[in-house]
Amino acid sequence: MKLEGKKLIWKDYQKEIPDDKYFYVRSCIRQNFFPSSEYHFLKIMREDLGKDVYETEHHTTCGGIGYHCDVIQLDTIMSIVARQFALMTEAGYKNYAVSCITSFGLYTEIIHTWQTFPEILEKTRRQLKEATGREFEIPEHVAHASDIIFKLRHEIAAKAKYKLINQKTGKPLKVVEHIGCHYAKMFPHKGVGGAEYPYVLAGMVEAWGGEVVDYPERRHCCGFGFRQYFVKSNRGYSLSNTHKKFESMEPFKPDMIITNCPGCPYFLDRWQYVIAESEGKTYGENGHGIPVFTYEEVAGLVMGYDPWDLGLQVHQIAVEPLLDKMGIPYAPEAKYKGLDGKDLGKPEFPQNICCC
Repeated sequence: MKLEGKKLIWKDYQKEIPDDKYFYVRSCIRQNFFPSSEYHFLKIMREDLGKDVYETEHHTTCGGIGYHCDVIQLDTIMSIVARQFALMTEAGYKNYAVSCITSFGLYTEIIHTWQTFPEILEKTRRQLKEATGREFEIPEHVAHASDIIFKLRHEIAAKAKYKLINQKTGKPLKVVEHIGCHYAKMFPHKGVGGAEYPYVLAGMVEAWGGEVVDYPERRHCCGFGFRQYFVKSNRGYSLSNTHKKFESMEPFKPDMIITNCPGCPYFLDRWQYVIAESEGKTYGENGHGIPVFTYEEVAGLVMGYDPWDLGLQVHQIAVEPLLDKMGIPYAPEAKYKGLDGKDLGKPEFPQNICCC
Protein backbone atom coordinates (compact mmCIF):
# COMPACT_ATOMS: atom_id res chain seq x y z
CA MET A 1 0.00 0.00 0.00
CA LYS A 2 1.26 3.48 -0.83
CA LEU A 3 2.18 5.79 2.04
CA GLU A 4 -0.59 8.22 1.08
CA GLY A 5 -3.13 5.41 1.38
CA LYS A 6 -1.86 4.43 4.81
CA LYS A 7 -2.11 8.01 6.01
CA LEU A 8 -5.68 8.24 4.69
CA ILE A 9 -6.73 5.07 6.52
CA TRP A 10 -4.95 6.16 9.72
CA LYS A 11 -6.90 9.44 9.70
CA ASP A 12 -10.10 7.47 10.20
CA TYR A 13 -8.80 6.26 13.56
CA GLN A 14 -7.82 9.58 15.10
CA LYS A 15 -9.96 11.55 17.48
CA GLU A 16 -10.13 15.11 18.71
CA ILE A 17 -8.94 15.20 22.32
CA PRO A 18 -9.12 18.53 24.15
CA ASP A 19 -6.17 19.12 26.45
CA ASP A 20 -8.04 21.10 29.12
CA LYS A 21 -11.34 21.82 30.90
CA TYR A 22 -12.70 18.37 31.70
CA PHE A 23 -15.49 17.03 33.91
CA TYR A 24 -13.92 13.88 35.40
CA VAL A 25 -15.81 10.74 36.45
CA ARG A 26 -14.15 7.99 38.46
CA SER A 27 -14.50 4.24 38.19
CA CYS A 28 -16.49 2.29 40.77
CA ILE A 29 -13.89 -0.50 40.94
CA ARG A 30 -10.50 1.06 40.10
CA GLN A 31 -10.34 2.81 43.47
CA ASN A 32 -10.46 -0.61 45.15
CA PHE A 33 -7.97 -2.36 42.86
CA PHE A 34 -5.35 0.37 42.46
CA PRO A 35 -6.43 3.13 44.83
CA SER A 36 -3.93 5.83 43.91
CA SER A 37 -4.23 5.85 40.12
CA GLU A 38 -7.14 8.27 39.83
CA TYR A 39 -5.76 10.50 42.57
CA HIS A 40 -2.49 10.84 40.69
CA PHE A 41 -4.26 11.44 37.38
CA LEU A 42 -5.81 14.51 38.98
CA LYS A 43 -2.53 15.50 40.63
CA ILE A 44 -0.59 15.29 37.37
CA MET A 45 -3.29 17.14 35.43
CA ARG A 46 -3.86 19.90 37.96
CA GLU A 47 -0.53 20.43 39.71
CA ASP A 48 2.07 19.34 37.16
CA LEU A 49 0.36 20.37 33.93
CA GLY A 50 -1.90 23.17 35.19
CA LYS A 51 -5.11 21.81 33.66
CA ASP A 52 -8.70 22.46 34.71
CA VAL A 53 -10.27 19.14 35.75
CA TYR A 54 -13.45 19.17 37.81
CA GLU A 55 -15.13 16.37 39.73
CA THR A 56 -18.11 16.18 42.04
CA GLU A 57 -18.99 14.02 45.03
CA HIS A 58 -22.48 13.58 43.54
CA HIS A 59 -21.23 11.33 40.76
CA THR A 60 -22.30 7.67 40.94
CA THR A 61 -21.49 4.45 39.12
CA CYS A 62 -22.52 4.41 35.46
CA GLY A 63 -24.15 1.01 36.00
CA GLY A 64 -22.07 -0.58 33.24
CA ILE A 65 -21.29 -3.79 35.11
CA GLY A 66 -24.99 -4.35 35.80
CA TYR A 67 -25.81 -3.58 32.17
CA HIS A 68 -23.26 -6.01 30.73
CA CYS A 69 -24.33 -8.69 33.22
CA ASP A 70 -27.98 -8.25 32.16
CA VAL A 71 -29.28 -7.21 35.56
CA ILE A 72 -30.07 -3.55 34.72
CA GLN A 73 -32.27 -2.56 31.78
CA LEU A 74 -31.10 -0.18 29.06
CA ASP A 75 -33.73 2.44 29.94
CA THR A 76 -32.44 2.59 33.50
CA ILE A 77 -28.83 2.83 32.36
CA MET A 78 -29.70 5.71 30.04
CA SER A 79 -31.30 7.61 32.91
CA ILE A 80 -28.21 7.04 35.09
CA VAL A 81 -25.93 8.30 32.32
CA ALA A 82 -28.22 11.26 31.65
CA ARG A 83 -27.91 12.25 35.32
CA GLN A 84 -24.10 12.14 35.04
CA PHE A 85 -24.28 14.42 32.01
CA ALA A 86 -26.63 16.71 33.95
CA LEU A 87 -23.99 17.08 36.66
CA MET A 88 -21.49 18.04 33.96
CA THR A 89 -23.94 20.54 32.44
CA GLU A 90 -24.67 22.11 35.82
CA ALA A 91 -20.94 22.50 36.49
CA GLY A 92 -20.47 24.34 33.19
CA TYR A 93 -18.30 21.79 31.37
CA LYS A 94 -18.58 20.29 27.89
CA ASN A 95 -15.68 17.83 27.85
CA TYR A 96 -16.22 14.52 29.64
CA ALA A 97 -13.22 12.56 31.00
CA VAL A 98 -13.88 8.93 31.87
CA SER A 99 -11.66 6.81 34.13
CA CYS A 100 -13.27 3.43 33.41
CA ILE A 101 -13.04 1.59 30.09
CA THR A 102 -16.47 -0.01 30.50
CA SER A 103 -17.98 3.38 31.31
CA PHE A 104 -16.29 4.83 28.24
CA GLY A 105 -17.81 2.13 26.05
CA LEU A 106 -21.20 2.57 27.68
CA TYR A 107 -21.26 6.36 27.26
CA THR A 108 -20.20 5.93 23.63
CA GLU A 109 -22.94 3.37 23.00
CA ILE A 110 -25.65 5.49 24.58
CA ILE A 111 -24.66 8.69 22.81
CA HIS A 112 -24.60 6.78 19.51
CA THR A 113 -28.07 5.41 20.27
CA TRP A 114 -29.42 8.88 21.07
CA GLN A 115 -27.94 10.29 17.86
CA THR A 116 -29.41 7.46 15.80
CA PHE A 117 -32.82 7.46 17.50
CA PRO A 118 -33.75 11.00 18.63
CA GLU A 119 -37.03 9.75 20.08
CA ILE A 120 -35.09 7.68 22.62
CA LEU A 121 -33.09 10.77 23.60
CA GLU A 122 -36.31 12.70 24.20
CA LYS A 123 -37.71 9.84 26.25
CA THR A 124 -34.56 9.85 28.41
CA ARG A 125 -34.76 13.63 28.86
CA ARG A 126 -38.35 13.25 30.01
CA GLN A 127 -37.55 10.42 32.41
CA LEU A 128 -34.64 12.30 33.98
CA LYS A 129 -36.73 15.44 34.39
CA GLU A 130 -39.57 13.54 36.05
CA ALA A 131 -37.24 11.61 38.35
CA THR A 132 -34.75 14.31 39.36
CA GLY A 133 -35.85 17.65 37.95
CA ARG A 134 -32.56 17.84 36.04
CA GLU A 135 -31.76 18.59 32.41
CA PHE A 136 -28.61 17.76 30.47
CA GLU A 137 -26.57 18.40 27.36
CA ILE A 138 -24.62 15.70 25.55
CA PRO A 139 -20.85 16.27 25.94
CA GLU A 140 -19.05 17.81 23.01
CA HIS A 141 -16.15 15.40 23.62
CA VAL A 142 -15.97 12.12 25.52
CA ALA A 143 -12.40 11.03 26.17
CA HIS A 144 -11.04 8.18 28.19
CA ALA A 145 -8.50 9.43 30.70
CA SER A 146 -5.79 7.49 28.86
CA ASP A 147 -6.67 9.53 25.74
CA ILE A 148 -5.89 12.68 27.70
CA ILE A 149 -2.57 11.40 29.04
CA PHE A 150 -1.76 10.33 25.46
CA LYS A 151 -2.59 13.82 24.25
CA LEU A 152 -0.29 15.31 26.91
CA ARG A 153 2.43 12.65 26.72
CA HIS A 154 5.04 15.02 25.34
CA GLU A 155 4.30 17.61 28.04
CA ILE A 156 4.86 14.86 30.60
CA ALA A 157 8.05 13.78 28.83
CA ALA A 158 9.35 17.35 29.00
CA LYS A 159 8.94 17.28 32.80
CA ALA A 160 10.14 13.69 33.25
CA LYS A 161 12.75 12.80 35.86
CA TYR A 162 13.03 9.20 34.68
CA LYS A 163 12.57 7.42 31.37
CA LEU A 164 11.49 3.92 30.40
CA ILE A 165 15.13 3.02 29.92
CA ASN A 166 17.22 0.38 31.64
CA GLN A 167 19.82 2.43 33.47
CA LYS A 168 22.20 -0.53 33.62
CA THR A 169 22.22 -1.23 29.87
CA GLY A 170 21.08 2.10 28.42
CA LYS A 171 18.51 0.29 26.30
CA PRO A 172 14.76 1.02 26.16
CA LEU A 173 12.62 -1.10 28.44
CA LYS A 174 10.53 -3.69 26.63
CA VAL A 175 6.92 -2.80 27.36
CA VAL A 176 3.75 -4.78 26.68
CA GLU A 177 0.79 -2.46 26.21
CA HIS A 178 -2.61 -3.97 26.93
CA ILE A 179 -5.75 -2.19 25.78
CA GLY A 180 -9.08 -2.82 27.51
CA CYS A 181 -11.60 -4.47 25.17
CA HIS A 182 -14.27 -1.82 25.77
CA TYR A 183 -11.91 0.97 24.73
CA ALA A 184 -11.99 0.40 20.98
CA LYS A 185 -13.36 -3.01 20.05
CA MET A 186 -17.00 -1.91 20.30
CA PHE A 187 -16.55 1.42 18.50
CA PRO A 188 -13.12 1.33 16.80
CA HIS A 189 -13.31 4.92 15.52
CA LYS A 190 -13.66 6.19 19.11
CA GLY A 191 -10.23 4.92 20.12
CA VAL A 192 -6.87 6.27 18.98
CA GLY A 193 -5.73 3.81 16.31
CA GLY A 194 -8.87 1.69 16.23
CA ALA A 195 -9.25 -1.88 17.50
CA GLU A 196 -6.31 -3.61 15.81
CA TYR A 197 -3.65 -0.91 16.06
CA PRO A 198 -4.55 1.24 19.07
CA TYR A 199 -1.81 3.75 19.76
CA VAL A 200 -3.03 5.32 22.97
CA LEU A 201 -0.64 3.39 25.26
CA ALA A 202 2.05 2.71 22.66
CA GLY A 203 2.32 6.46 22.14
CA MET A 204 2.99 6.99 25.84
CA VAL A 205 5.61 4.23 25.92
CA GLU A 206 7.49 5.63 22.94
CA ALA A 207 7.30 9.23 24.18
CA TRP A 208 8.75 8.18 27.54
CA GLY A 209 11.64 6.20 26.08
CA GLY A 210 10.36 2.61 26.01
CA GLU A 211 10.03 0.03 23.25
CA VAL A 212 6.65 -1.55 22.55
CA VAL A 213 6.60 -5.35 22.38
CA ASP A 214 4.57 -6.90 19.57
CA TYR A 215 3.57 -10.51 20.19
CA PRO A 216 0.94 -12.91 18.78
CA GLU A 217 -1.74 -12.44 21.48
CA ARG A 218 -1.29 -8.67 21.79
CA ARG A 219 -5.01 -7.99 21.27
CA HIS A 220 -6.27 -10.99 23.24
CA CYS A 221 -8.61 -10.28 26.17
CA CYS A 222 -7.06 -10.12 29.65
CA GLY A 223 -9.57 -12.74 30.79
CA PHE A 224 -11.97 -10.58 32.81
CA GLY A 225 -14.91 -10.92 30.43
CA PHE A 226 -17.57 -10.11 33.09
CA ARG A 227 -19.42 -13.44 33.09
CA GLN A 228 -16.08 -15.25 32.87
CA TYR A 229 -15.18 -13.94 36.30
CA PHE A 230 -18.37 -12.81 38.05
CA VAL A 231 -19.80 -16.31 37.75
CA LYS A 232 -17.51 -18.28 40.04
CA SER A 233 -17.83 -21.53 38.11
CA ASN A 234 -16.57 -19.75 34.97
CA ARG A 235 -13.32 -18.42 36.43
CA GLY A 236 -11.28 -21.13 34.78
CA TYR A 237 -12.07 -19.41 31.46
CA SER A 238 -10.77 -16.13 32.87
CA LEU A 239 -7.53 -17.73 34.02
CA SER A 240 -7.02 -19.58 30.72
CA ASN A 241 -7.33 -16.31 28.78
CA THR A 242 -4.67 -14.65 30.89
CA HIS A 243 -2.45 -17.75 30.76
CA LYS A 244 -2.60 -17.70 26.96
CA LYS A 245 -1.40 -14.08 26.88
CA PHE A 246 1.55 -14.72 29.18
CA GLU A 247 2.64 -17.81 27.28
CA SER A 248 2.58 -15.72 24.09
CA MET A 249 4.56 -12.76 25.47
CA GLU A 250 7.10 -14.83 27.44
CA PRO A 251 9.62 -15.36 24.58
CA PHE A 252 9.91 -11.59 24.11
CA LYS A 253 11.02 -11.08 27.74
CA PRO A 254 9.07 -7.88 28.52
CA ASP A 255 10.17 -5.74 31.44
CA MET A 256 6.69 -4.45 32.27
CA ILE A 257 3.05 -4.22 31.22
CA ILE A 258 1.03 -0.99 30.94
CA THR A 259 -2.79 -1.05 30.83
CA ASN A 260 -5.72 1.36 30.54
CA CYS A 261 -8.65 -0.63 31.99
CA PRO A 262 -9.81 -1.23 35.59
CA GLY A 263 -10.01 -5.00 35.22
CA CYS A 264 -7.00 -5.67 32.98
CA PRO A 265 -4.21 -4.69 35.40
CA TYR A 266 -6.01 -6.54 38.19
CA PHE A 267 -6.22 -9.83 36.31
CA LEU A 268 -2.82 -9.60 34.60
CA ASP A 269 -1.36 -8.92 38.04
CA ARG A 270 -3.32 -11.39 40.19
CA TRP A 271 -3.49 -14.32 37.79
CA GLN A 272 0.33 -14.41 37.61
CA TYR A 273 0.23 -15.27 41.31
CA VAL A 274 -2.37 -18.00 40.68
CA ILE A 275 -0.39 -19.49 37.79
CA ALA A 276 2.78 -19.50 39.89
CA GLU A 277 1.08 -21.20 42.83
CA SER A 278 -0.83 -23.75 40.75
CA GLU A 279 1.77 -24.56 38.08
CA GLY A 280 5.04 -23.27 39.52
CA LYS A 281 5.49 -21.06 36.42
CA THR A 282 6.70 -17.44 36.50
CA TYR A 283 7.16 -15.11 33.53
CA GLY A 284 9.61 -12.48 34.76
CA GLU A 285 13.29 -12.65 35.58
CA ASN A 286 14.80 -14.61 38.47
CA GLY A 287 11.54 -16.05 39.72
CA HIS A 288 9.63 -12.76 39.55
CA GLY A 289 6.49 -11.97 37.62
CA ILE A 290 6.16 -9.24 34.98
CA PRO A 291 5.14 -6.02 36.80
CA VAL A 292 1.77 -4.63 35.67
CA PHE A 293 0.94 -0.92 35.85
CA THR A 294 -1.87 1.49 35.10
CA TYR A 295 -0.94 4.33 32.74
CA GLU A 296 -1.31 6.82 35.62
CA GLU A 297 1.20 4.84 37.66
CA VAL A 298 3.67 4.82 34.78
CA ALA A 299 3.20 8.57 34.27
CA GLY A 300 3.77 9.05 38.00
CA LEU A 301 6.99 7.03 37.94
CA VAL A 302 8.24 9.01 34.95
CA MET A 303 7.39 12.24 36.79
CA GLY A 304 9.37 11.13 39.83
CA TYR A 305 6.61 10.34 42.33
CA ASP A 306 7.41 8.04 45.23
CA PRO A 307 6.47 4.46 44.25
CA TRP A 308 4.65 3.81 47.53
CA ASP A 309 2.70 7.07 47.25
CA LEU A 310 1.57 5.73 43.87
CA GLY A 311 0.21 2.67 45.66
CA LEU A 312 2.52 0.15 44.00
CA GLN A 313 2.70 -1.86 47.22
CA VAL A 314 -0.85 -3.15 46.62
CA HIS A 315 0.25 -4.95 43.45
CA GLN A 316 0.54 -8.72 43.72
CA ILE A 317 3.59 -8.77 41.43
CA ALA A 318 6.65 -7.07 42.91
CA VAL A 319 7.57 -3.79 41.21
CA GLU A 320 11.07 -3.47 42.68
CA PRO A 321 12.86 -5.11 39.70
CA LEU A 322 11.35 -2.51 37.38
CA LEU A 323 12.21 0.35 39.75
CA ASP A 324 15.81 -0.88 39.90
CA LYS A 325 16.05 -0.97 36.12
CA MET A 326 14.74 2.60 35.82
CA GLY A 327 17.03 3.80 38.60
CA ILE A 328 14.12 4.99 40.74
CA PRO A 329 14.99 5.18 44.46
CA TYR A 330 12.61 3.66 47.02
CA ALA A 331 12.64 2.80 50.70
CA PRO A 332 12.03 -0.95 51.19
CA GLU A 333 11.16 -0.40 54.86
CA ALA A 334 8.37 2.04 53.90
CA LYS A 335 6.57 -0.34 51.56
CA TYR A 336 3.99 -1.47 54.10
CA LYS A 337 3.57 1.71 56.12
CA GLY A 338 0.43 3.85 56.11
CA LEU A 339 0.22 7.57 55.51
CA ASP A 340 0.77 8.12 59.24
CA GLY A 341 3.99 6.09 59.11
CA LYS A 342 2.57 3.21 61.12
CA ASP A 343 3.36 -0.35 60.06
CA LEU A 344 0.35 -1.95 58.36
CA GLY A 345 1.83 -5.45 58.50
CA LYS A 346 3.17 -7.56 55.65
CA PRO A 347 0.90 -9.77 53.53
CA GLU A 348 1.38 -13.50 53.40
CA PHE A 349 3.82 -14.14 50.56
CA PRO A 350 3.29 -16.90 47.96
CA GLN A 351 5.65 -19.85 47.72
CA ASN A 352 6.52 -19.91 44.01
CA ILE A 353 6.96 -16.28 42.96
CA CYS A 354 9.35 -13.66 44.35
CA CYS A 355 7.64 -10.65 45.95
CA CYS A 356 10.53 -8.26 46.60
